[in-house]
Amino acid sequence: MAKKGSILVCDDEEIMRDVLGTILTNAGYKVDLAKTGEEAIQSYEKKSYDVVLMDVSMPGIGGLTALEEIIKVDENAVVLMITAYATFDTAISAWEKGANGVVRKPFKNEQIVNLVSRGIKKRRNEEERITLRQAMTRSVSRDAIIGRSEKMESVFRLVERVAPARSTVLITGESGTGKELVAKSIHESSQRADNPFVIVNCSNIPSELLESELFGHTKGAFTGAVAAKKGLFEVADGGSIFLDEIGDLRFETQVRLLRVIQERVFTPVGETSPTQVDVRIIAATNVELKEAVKNGTFREDLYYRLSVVPIELPSLRERPEDILPLTQHFIGKYNKENARVISENLSPEVLSLLENYYYPGNVRELENIIERAVVIAPTDEITIECLRPEVRNPELARRIIRDSEGVSDETDLARGVNFYDEVRRFETDLIRRSLDQTGGHQSRAARLLGLNATTLNSKIKTYNITPKT
Repeated sequence: MAKKGSILVCDDEEIMRDVLGTILTNAGYKVDLAKTGEEAIQSYEKKSYDVVLMDVSMPGIGGLTALEEIIKVDENAVVLMITAYATFDTAISAWEKGANGVVRKPFKNEQIVNLVSRGIKKRRNEEERITLRQAMTRSVSRDAIIGRSEKMESVFRLVERVAPARSTVLITGESGTGKELVAKSIHESSQRADNPFVIVNCSNIPSELLESELFGHTKGAFTGAVAAKKGLFEVADGGSIFLDEIGDLRFETQVRLLRVIQERVFTPVGETSPTQVDVRIIAATNVELKEAVKNGTFREDLYYRLSVVPIELPSLRERPEDILPLTQHFIGKYNKENARVISENLSPEVLSLLENYYYPGNVRELENIIERAVVIAPTDEITIECLRPEVRNPELARRIIRDSEGVSDETDLARGVNFYDEVRRFETDLIRRSLDQTGGHQSRAARLLGLNATTLNSKIKTYNITPKT
């Protein structure tokens, strides 16, 4: 039988110790015995117990004195006093010294089990409150997520509020905005910080294998299952699991994920009995899930279960004041990696170009730009020549948009423009041309554009881009 908690029984009568030990052991508790107040204090100093059952009247250090000493060791100790002479004065004295109850001899077995059960519950609730208070005092690490803009300060404040909770979180934003970093900050600022943080990219795992990866499988569950495998949800037990690109989950997997969120159980592939887990789910996507719900490709009930606490990350275009601190951070990072001593002080011309670039790949693209500049810089500073061509020429994006749309500057100014529509058209044109140039090979196209392959794949899906034939 699984042990439900640890109990210390202290009584100078051997028969009473044996009776209480047997009652509680049969009820599923781990029981240690002490025959004097001195032994009880020494035992508690070595390890804490969920509940202490202690006789009031014992030779040497009496029960009430031992109670006071145990409370000094652990102010949250749960101690129940046992006495054959329960009077009003005895009860009051025990309560004043910190006891959680007084039991009179003779007692019924059920009475002891019920009192201990309530004591265990009180202990667990107090431990949870302590853990929650500790988690709430943790601050979000500002080292991993760089940002001083008001938009990012709002994100930091929301992360600090949501971290101690257990609720699911849905992080949205364009590719490259730092969704994984925010998810990790939530985990590391929570009471789960010492337990696993498991990352799953739902778009990188073939759909036919995703359920096996998430929930595990038994030996022989399908062709190629030569051995049983523990799923990632089980690996994350006690910690957090980050489901990136959640919008790519196929419908059948969405159903199983919904059950995990609702009941905290899942069944490995090929298994019949469910597995219980304690996992916090943090999901992320760069697609509009509400539209996916309308289109019937994403379950509405799952969407609302995931987005209990939504966090939207701004694009780098929306927080240009963060470009300088991010750039300085990346210069320092790649100086170390490449044994360079590039100055973090940028010339006004270089900073202006960086701040006016449109960053379709967001922070990830800025990092790529700075890493390249650090590596190729001929001196100890980043010059304009170290930047990529599209960054050096701020009119490039505008000209390509005009050429692709056949619109003159005058016409454009007359009708007005939507910035994000223009950027979207520009990105679509760049991606389509890179795919054409590489014969539809996405990895090569990503290298050509200086993007992460996953980012490019997500944009291709979002914009429904196919190479020209």
